[in-house]
Amino acid sequence: QLRLVESGGGLVQPGGSLEVSCTVSGSTLDYYSIGWIRQVPGKDREVVLCSNLIGGTRGYVDSVKGRFTIARDEAKNTVSLQMNNLAPEDTGIYYCVAIREYYCTQYIQGYTYWGQGIQVTVSS
Repeated sequence: QLRLVESGGGLVQPGGSLEVSCTVSGSTLDYYSIGWIRQVPGKDREVVLCSNLIGGTRGYVDSVKGRFTIARDEAKNTVSLQMNNLAPEDTGIYYCVAIREYYCTQYIQGYTYWGQGIQVTVSS
């Protein structure tokens, strides 16, 4: 059973940067596309960025383009989300998610494995 544990969330000022990480156990990343979903207050959950098993990334949120990047480290079995120039509207719970497929999906229900989520708050 794949287990995902997020770390690194917290409070950051607008314009600041934050990195959240996800540690994977129970299997290796070799079999999964893995990424991040967020729940922003008042909005539906959305797939932010995802790393395909066979390479490349997929992003589904226009507002984070150019600000957020995803990186997977198969040697360490981790995936991270680097968030720059953060804005208050980025505040929310960020979930590490995985699917045993070659490609990520924009559909929330497509992700089989979920972490417990971690809070990111952007506020002055």
